[in-house]
Amino acid sequence: MSFNRNEPKYYEFYRSASIGRALMDSLDELIQDGVITPQLAFKVLMQFDRATTETLSKHVKFKTSLKGHLSTYRLCDDVWTFFVRNPSFKIEGGELVQADRVKIIAVKSEQATAAEAKAKQPNNAS
Repeated sequence: MSFNRNEPKYYEFYRSASIGRALMDSLDELIQDGVITPQLAFKVLMQFDRATTETLSKHVKFKTSLKGHLSTYRLCDDVWTFFVRNPSFKIEGGELVQADRVKIIAVKSEQATAAEAKAKQPNNAS
C-alpha cells in the first residue's frame, strides 16, 4: 500500500460512536456469513472515517462554551483528549446541556495543518 503525505489524515474515533459500532457489527456479521471479505469491510470503514470527518467539518457550524472540572488531559500524536466532569455546555442560541462527564477529542483541522506547512516554507521573495 502506498502512503501519500499530502492525503488528509482521517481518524478512527467516530467508530466508537453508536453509529460506528453498529456499522462494525454489521460488517462483522457480513464477513462471518461470507457475504463480504475482510478487505472490503476495511475499505467500508475507511470510507466511513472519511465521510464522517468531512460531513461534520462542513455541516456542523455552531459554537458552544463549556464549563466543568477538567479531570485529565493529554496530547499524543497531535490529538488532544480532555476528560471533563460535570460539564455544562451553553450552545449558540442559549440552550444549556449538562452531563455527568464528557470525553472531548480534538485534532488539528486541515486548514490549520495547511497554514502550518505554508508558514514553514522558505520565503522565495527576490
